[in-house]
Amino acid sequence: MIRQIRPTKDNFTSTILIAEDSRVQKKILEGHLRSLGYNVLSGADGQEAFEIFQAVQPRLVITDLEMPIMDGFELISKIREEEVQYTHITVLSSLAEKENIVRAISLGASDYLVKPFHPDEMKVRLEASERLLRIQGQERLILLMAKLTDYRSPETGFHIERVQHYTRLLAQDLSQHGHKELNPGIISLLYSLSSLHDIGKVAVPDHILNKPGKLTPEEFETMKQHVDIGGTILDDAYKELGSQLLRIARDIVLYHHERYDGSGYPYGLAGDEIPLAARIVALADVYDALSSERCYKPEFPRDQCKQIILDETGAHFDPMIVESFLRNEEAFWTIKMQFSD
Repeated sequence: MIRQIRPTKDNFTSTILIAEDSRVQKKILEGHLRSLGYNVLSGADGQEAFEIFQAVQPRLVITDLEMPIMDGFELISKIREEEVQYTHITVLSSLAEKENIVRAISLGASDYLVKPFHPDEMKVRLEASERLLRIQGQERLILLMAKLTDYRSPETGFHIERVQHYTRLLAQDLSQHGHKELNPGIISLLYSLSSLHDIGKVAVPDHILNKPGKLTPEEFETMKQHVDIGGTILDDAYKELGSQLLRIARDIVLYHHERYDGSGYPYGLAGDEIPLAARIVALADVYDALSSERCYKPEFPRDQCKQIILDETGAHFDPMIVESFLRNEEAFWTIKMQFSD
């Protein structure tokens, strides 16, 4: 089962900066935006608006083009030079000529509306802007968390990238074989979120992570705690940020060491009790461990990797996902060679 993602309104997009020299137009726009729940800041010209932008760094800006002191074209350019994070800039202008639209977009405008605006169109455009900013923020969060894992992990350099590619390959194949819930958007999410599967290892001691030989029973129990630690990290992040992406990431982190026959950890889940995302990443992660050199083992040959996966059908791995792997085994090996350490 793949969790469905429901959009939520984020605080970081609730402030909009308006650059508009017409008092009447500014009052109309401010009233409409406040009715939609936004906190509105406004400047009477481009210079005043830019000074507000420098102080507040809002993620949403609506600007006219024809203004005194600093026009909208210059304001767009200056925002792009000064922004810390991507700012969605909507032009709202009476200039409808193609050359003005092209110039504004080329300078960095994200959207262009011609006055007079329709309230419903403005609302829809802003909702689209928020979705874009939300996705960008979530992708940035995933990247930063994955980098944290990468710095602490003893595994080889391209481990995360390979697991991501294996995960996407399996998800795409399963989508073509009846799993319609694995639509392109979900597949893209799984590709990104699979990079977090071992984030809990940031809390595992170095002498265990980097041990060249077999772990003692006590050390293995400590190692197993990385899934609970990772789940807690993502639970805390979800409570703080409210991103539904983190709930899917938690499924992957917490359950990718469960086994299809119920003999895995941390909860001994079996079969479809294990979320589909975790079942997919489980095979991707094990295949990479088999086909790569680690501090505790050599790289296994291609045929041996394939045979081990096959032997674990119904035990470690979901038979359906093993079938998907077998259909794509050659592509798996191509990825392994392409991202070789």
